[in-house]
Amino acid sequence: MSDSAGLVVTGLGVTTAVGRGKADFTRALFAAEHAFAVMERPGRQSGTRFVGAELPAPVPPARLGARELRTASLTGQVALATLDEAWTEAGLDTYDPDRIGLVIGGSNLQQRELVRAHDRHRAKPHFLRPSYGLSFLDTDLCGLCTSAFGIRGFAHTVGGASASGQLAVIEAAEAVSSGRVDVCVALGALADLSYWELLGLHAMGAMAGEDHADAPADACRPFDKGRSGFVYGEACAALVIERRGARPDAPAPYARLSGWSVRLDGNRNPNPSLAGETAAIRQALDRAGLTARDIDYVNPHGTASPTGDATEVAALKTCGLTHAAVNATKSITGHGLTAAGAVEAAASLLQMRHGRLHPTRNLTEPVDDAPRWVREAAVEADIQHCLSLSMGFGGINTALCLSACAA
Repeated sequence: MSDSAGLVVTGLGVTTAVGRGKADFTRALFAAEHAFAVMERPGRQSGTRFVGAELPAPVPPARLGARELRTASLTGQVALATLDEAWTEAGLDTYDPDRIGLVIGGSNLQQRELVRAHDRHRAKPHFLRPSYGLSFLDTDLCGLCTSAFGIRGFAHTVGGASASGQLAVIEAAEAVSSGRVDVCVALGALADLSYWELLGLHAMGAMAGEDHADAPADACRPFDKGRSGFVYGEACAALVIERRGARPDAPAPYARLSGWSVRLDGNRNPNPSLAGETAAIRQALDRAGLTARDIDYVNPHGTASPTGDATEVAALKTCGLTHAAVNATKSITGHGLTAAGAVEAAASLLQMRHGRLHPTRNLTEPVDDAPRWVREAAVEADIQHCLSLSMGFGGINTALCLSACAA
């Protein structure tokens, strides 16, 4: 058993298109609600009709002045609102800010805002807003959050493509485990895509196309034989990680972070690797001191990639995890890209706390009958140990074990 056994999650914040705040998000998960439609946010149109799930207007907390908020991007405003929910639940306002850290999962996070600035100012570049000099750097999001919350321990971003959110959780856990800080917030940031990213992802065959525009509710189909690629979904999640018992006034934890792993394929391309995924799963289980039979529930990466879903099922079978319940959070939220791993860790923790597993939308004909799928309805479940998986372009494989805390 590693020294990770004492690390717990004491606060959660979630913002998705189906739920703003964890209470609303939890309700939407168990009801399998969706917000898929042809995307309309400015900067995402180029004669295409891509389906996605877009957020309602965020409500940032009153921690920054109106002037600072005016220059905050959508990514920044959503990060502030999401972090505020987790921060408040964990009760961090009275804790030493020099002992609090922040890890933000994601890179190139504000692309749509930058493209819109380019389009507006191409003919008059000298009118470019000075804040552009900050916003093209990912550290802008660190600065925005640390100034609003007074964080002085450390802050940085980590880029792991679609594994960024879970990678942030792992980096935060290691920062607390090493003693670098006492408390660390992991935030999977909203990846604000422009039409350029949408077109590029579709061109490589990763994202579902315009053929779903007339039936957007049917577009997102993880692990179904009718899948045709991921469907984008705006999202953000924050997890507060600390050592159990270090703060006498800390709230009851959601669960322990009992094990984790990051394994690479040595591969630039987006194709998945069975060897890499199985290695990540086995290393996370070993670190947690668990066997495959101990896992009650798997929250998979499950993007609806034709190759990716099949490879992930093969990894579950190879690792002896077909007895565990499996659902696909992205079938409800869409793929949050840089935020996905944090959102799905949050979804796993909420399901553990409520003793229920959410349905998987559009899973009418599974790619494989071996896993124990949760399909059209939520089910009751006693989840003592959960495995959450994330993979990213560039051969990145991450796995996270979450375990119930003993009374």
